[in-house]
Amino acid sequence: MTVFIASLFLPKTVHFTLPGTPPRGARPEKTLPPKVPRPDTLERQPSLFETKNITPPHTPTEEKKPGDTWVNEDGLRVHLPPLEIATDGFRAPADRSSPTWGGRPDQPMSRANSPPPSSLLDKKSLLRKATEMGRSGITQPNTQGRSESRDRVFQNANWKIVNADQGNGGLRNAADAAARDGNLGDFTWVGTLGMPTDALQGTQQLQDIEDRLATEHDMLPVICSDKDFDGHYSHFCKQILWPVFHYQIPDNPKSKAYEDHSWQYYVNVNQAFADKIVKNWKKNDSIWVHDYHLLLVPHMVRKKIPEAKIGFFLHVAFPSSEVFRCLAVRKQLLEGMCGANLIGFQIHEYTRHFLQTCSRILSAEATPDGLQLEDRFVDVINLPIGIDPVSLSQHREEPEVKRWLDTMRKLYEGKKLIVARDKLDHVRGVRQKLLSYELFLNKNPQWREKAVLIQVALSTSEKSELDATVSDIVTRVNSSWANLAYQPVVYLKQDIDYAQYLALLSIADALMITSQREGMNLTSHEYLYCQDGKISEKKHGSLILSEFTGTSSLFGGNELSVNPWDYRACADAIKKALEMDDEEKERRWTKLSEAVNLHTGSHWFTEFTSRLDRVYEEQHRRDQTSVPRLSMNNLLQQYNRTERRLFILDFEGTLVSWGPVNQIIPVSPQRTFDVLNDLLLDDRNTIYVMSGRRPEELDRMFRRVPNLGLIAENGCFLKDCGSTTWKEMADPEQIRTWKESVGGILNYYLERTPGAQIEDRRCSLIFHYKSAEDYEAATRQAIDCASHINDACEDQRVHAIPMDGCVLVEPIDWTKSTAAQRIFSDLRDHMAPDDKHNSPVDFLMVVGDGREDEKVFKWANTLGEEKVVKEVVTVSLGTRNTEATATLTQGVSGKFTSPSLSDPWDEMEANLRTIIGVLMALQKLASIA
Repeated sequence: MTVFIASLFLPKTVHFTLPGTPPRGARPEKTLPPKVPRPDTLERQPSLFETKNITPPHTPTEEKKPGDTWVNEDGLRVHLPPLEIATDGFRAPADRSSPTWGGRPDQPMSRANSPPPSSLLDKKSLLRKATEMGRSGITQPNTQGRSESRDRVFQNANWKIVNADQGNGGLRNAADAAARDGNLGDFTWVGTLGMPTDALQGTQQLQDIEDRLATEHDMLPVICSDKDFDGHYSHFCKQILWPVFHYQIPDNPKSKAYEDHSWQYYVNVNQAFADKIVKNWKKNDSIWVHDYHLLLVPHMVRKKIPEAKIGFFLHVAFPSSEVFRCLAVRKQLLEGMCGANLIGFQIHEYTRHFLQTCSRILSAEATPDGLQLEDRFVDVINLPIGIDPVSLSQHREEPEVKRWLDTMRKLYEGKKLIVARDKLDHVRGVRQKLLSYELFLNKNPQWREKAVLIQVALSTSEKSELDATVSDIVTRVNSSWANLAYQPVVYLKQDIDYAQYLALLSIADALMITSQREGMNLTSHEYLYCQDGKISEKKHGSLILSEFTGTSSLFGGNELSVNPWDYRACADAIKKALEMDDEEKERRWTKLSEAVNLHTGSHWFTEFTSRLDRVYEEQHRRDQTSVPRLSMNNLLQQYNRTERRLFILDFEGTLVSWGPVNQIIPVSPQRTFDVLNDLLLDDRNTIYVMSGRRPEELDRMFRRVPNLGLIAENGCFLKDCGSTTWKEMADPEQIRTWKESVGGILNYYLERTPGAQIEDRRCSLIFHYKSAEDYEAATRQAIDCASHINDACEDQRVHAIPMDGCVLVEPIDWTKSTAAQRIFSDLRDHMAPDDKHNSPVDFLMVVGDGREDEKVFKWANTLGEEKVVKEVVTVSLGTRNTEATATLTQGVSGKFTSPSLSDPWDEMEANLRTIIGVLMALQKLASIA
């Protein structure tokens, strides 16, 4: 079995060795070293802490890193641009002057135009222009101004496979850790090369690259055109999806202008991923798709391979439904995600937002475990990713890290260091952090010349006003309090190398993260791990963390939680972090460190794949096409060889085929009553009928079946066999409390839905809108109403369920399943003391057709699997996927229909008549016995 890990970028990419031709307009330096570079001629990436004679020397075998400058074999000085590294793990070239990607000296240039021309939507104009250019022999230049002929040198250049700089580092570390720990078998990466490929299309060079990646590295490269990738990544992902997922509506003119056709590029790239997976998939393989770049892939694969095992994990935040619904393609994105068997998010908040959004936009039934779609169930979980402590520990032992530690101790002796490392965009809250620090120095003059904020700001692909604003704040703070021996803010607008980063985390007194919204901030995890004192003195430094990061929900309040927009509170948190006594620091750090060591990358990877295997098996078992038709021969044998039998039968849609719960049944189902009475003549049989109706309705309906047990209002009321009184299962005070809250919400929507009505039952409320004047508008209002209730009343243990023509609001804690468990327990209590170690029944049959019956099926099946009950039969009459072990609507002798029936109610009755036939057969067997 192979696990396909689909992520936008592969962990590997390709570097080419080109002839030493200088870039256009460049002049070779006059004082060139020899053509073979010597170690002492290699220049190191600039550093916050760099002084003369401090930089550790390069070794001759050291591989070139982003930010390095060196002299190639032809005597030309080559510079590899530094990288931006987002705290969500994604990396991309940092010196891009436009949103297009590409531009490294050792990789082809992109041929995509960016931004796409506004005439792109005008197909006739585009075709005419292309024709004219073709006739005149013009070659369209790419965004860097190079012609296609310039890129042909790559088709014959030497190349090698190297580690990629861009991509989801957290995912790669987790996969490597799981493989190292023996928790991951065969796996194959699926992704793009992270470089433009138009220059190599149709060449043997590209085919050789694909073959080597597949055979030597277990990687399947997805090759798409430069235009598709640029429109997908630089436009739709970064200008539309990224802002929306981080609670920022993309209202700038550029993203509005190109949303329509950038969506098509997004579809094209997702389809290329799906096609690559489908082509290489084999039975029993697993598919795991990652992040917002590939939201459509699960559904695309599902259409081609309905039986595939597919997981999806979103690494960034998922916004509330109010924000997500602003996307023009909201429905397509949700349907794409719902193609998976299992969908994972970082924390519970994002899971809840997703379920509410699907309920609101897709009208899907959201349950605590996932989504019930028309034909299948999708499990939804939250599972936070973490770091790899083993790998991090190994890197910390490197001599270069220790040299940087010594350097920083000398540079910042007697100072308290507050460190920060963020991407310079509006989401990361760098501006808010600096303003809070400025306020801290204003309010606490005693900390001037003692506290230093070291801010590493990772550059972004586009220049913005934020860059200038942050620089102005840094200048103002430093000009106010700096002197020859003290600089309050050390600001570096580029990344530092990994050794400096680890040394900085080890020596820091506090880490400050003020993100306005973030999925999971792993920098905080690395900081806490580096504070253990193994390579430096024990700091146990404080963590100042924004409450809007996913990480905040893992730490149980042991961090200093802040609202980035509350500058005064952030300034107070800085003061508290620096003045906290050692005992409190150690206590907080111990708790935080436990959370970091519990939620590791290896644990995350292993747990998700294990959950995917389990939910796939459960869903496959519940699939209607896999559920066998009830065998009458086996049922009669099971019935005949048992002595203590319990029947739990649904009423509406099972024993009778008419009469919704808000309507009075017009005709008494006499035949049903007769069969029940005949079965109850046998003392070995106990029968309960469960319904959503009120107790008084069921009393009136079944007054002719005196020995029948009843379950009313979906488990809130219970009447034992032969009893004349009802037991109220639900807590009346709790019911009254949530009804007051929910009633106000329902009345709000009732006023806006002419023709709708509210039915107040003892333990539930029903918003009926089937008779509304405008049914479509009423449906939208009902969906909004359900979302509103589920969001506002979650803590009151109540949920709203959109159903056909109504919204049912009922308690979570009392269901048909809890009533069934109470019945089973009561039967055991009535057994003789010496016999109570045995099961009160040896035959259990549950029959139903609706959503509420599924929990009862699951409970009954568990009793059978654990051998508590000798014979368990669960039968579904519905068409949805089910927990039941048998159905009456599958197979050649499926549901009974009569071509002569004209009344639709009669036809429905005929379709359901088989369950009465089953009971009649059992009754006949009992009478014979």
